[in-house]
This record gives sequence, structure tokens and C-alpha cells, in this order.
Amino acid sequence: MSRIDETRAFVPIGIAVLTVSDTRRPEDDRSGDTLVGRIEEAGHRLAARDVVTDDRDLIAAKLGDWIADVSIDVILTTGGTGLTGRDVTVEAHRDVYEKEIEAFGTVFTHVSMAKIGTSAVQSRACGGVAGGTYLFALPGSPGACRDAWDEILAFQLDYRHRPCNFVEILPRLEEHLRRK
Repeated sequence: MSRIDETRAFVPIGIAVLTVSDTRRPEDDRSGDTLVGRIEEAGHRLAARDVVTDDRDLIAAKLGDWIADVSIDVILTTGGTGLTGRDVTVEAHRDVYEKEIEAFGTVFTHVSMAKIGTSAVQSRACGGVAGGTYLFALPGSPGACRDAWDEILAFQLDYRHRPCNFVEILPRLEEHLRRK
């Protein structure tokens, strides 16, 4: 069973939030606000925040810029994970992934099933790694952002979480690039 090991020190990381929407602006971005609140409450650092339209190339370009920024360890996007024609966030994520974290979508679906039943099948939440940065694409509703953070990310982005977590392997994500 997972747990927080209080004998370990908390390690704050830099997290960026990108809202993908044709209609939201920073002043009415409730999903982004939800994530920012949780990031700061947990003790992490908000490294960047922006809103872009549902455009695959724009999303991928912003992800690429943030992946290159050494102050950003994790990128959370919200919006554009559904099934409609404008929902291209997942495709933009996969354009930049080096490795996909397949189980993230599975676990998110499991969490969502408990909250919204079979409607969970309409989400394509996903996660991956690129350039030593974790990326997670979350649905655009504040409730889905709360569920992803409270049930999955709060634990996996906490160095004290046992038996394992994303933070402890963060320094090793690019070990394949080091000279032998």
C-alpha cells in the first residue's frame, strides 16, 4: 500500500500549467486555477502558466519550449483530451514524448470511473516523458483536474511517497544521454 514516509524531506519541483482552450482566458481559467492552487498548497513551485488555443502545432511548440526550460520539471496541461475535432492536446503531447507513461491514463480512468461512471471512457488523459520533463494531459474540467491531482499526482510528485514516485527518478530520466 502506498504511504508518505515522514522521515524523508519534501522536495519541491517546478511545475508548469498550460490550459488548452478556444474560449478560456487567464481570468476565467477555473481548471488552471485548480491546478495552481494544488501545486502551491503542496509546496511545489509554479514555474510557468499560459493559455493556448486548441491548435496541435501551438500546443506542441509550447510544450517544447517548456521542456527546454531547466526550471520546469513537470508540465500539466488541461483541456483538449476529449473526442471532438478540436481536441488535439493528446496528439500534441505524443508529438513530443520520448516515452509514454501508459499506466497514467489507465489509473486516471479508474479514478474517474468512481466519480463519473462509464463517462470516463470519453477522456484520453495521458502522460509521458520528454527531455527529462514529465508531461500530463488532463481533461479540461476543474473536477477532473482535482481528481488527477488529489488521487494520482499529489502522491507521485511527492518525494516522500512510498514505495516509489516520479520525483526520485527525475534525475535519471536522461541518463541514456550521459557518456559511459
